[in-house]
Amino acid sequence: MKRSKKTGDPFADREVVTTRTINASRERVFTAWTDPAILVRWWGPRGFVNTFQAFELETEGIWEFTMHGPDGKDYPNTCIFKRIEAPSYLEFDHVKEMHFYKAMVTFTEVPKGTRLDWTMRFNTAEELAPVRAFIQPANEENLDRLELILNN
Repeated sequence: MKRSKKTGDPFADREVVTTRTINASRERVFTAWTDPAILVRWWGPRGFVNTFQAFELETEGIWEFTMHGPDGKDYPNTCIFKRIEAPSYLEFDHVKEMHFYKAMVTFTEVPKGTRLDWTMRFNTAEELAPVRAFIQPANEENLDRLELILNN
């Protein structure tokens, strides 16, 4: 779900927020985001596969990977971990290739599992504008894949 623009929210026009409740414990969901052996199996929209070159789960650690698209193209990515608070919060900066954004993921225990709130904050609304229409459905596909992994 996309966050609606709220009065006084200075980030509303440059953020995409995806929220979902996942039927799994907070620890399992957090692990699926932070264990490269699991993450490599679900990260990305439907049809994408990944090759991880580096995954250093520590503050200022690098996560470098290539997403291989169903179109046959390769999409190199580099992220830098900024905050890791297991099992409740994960933050990283996506620093290349196509666009910069800060990812902030909150994992909250709820009666039916884990509420995941995933915010992608771009530097400006202008940077987000050309990719906004793609990001929201891609994030939903990403989380669909995560749920498949956690439910099998």
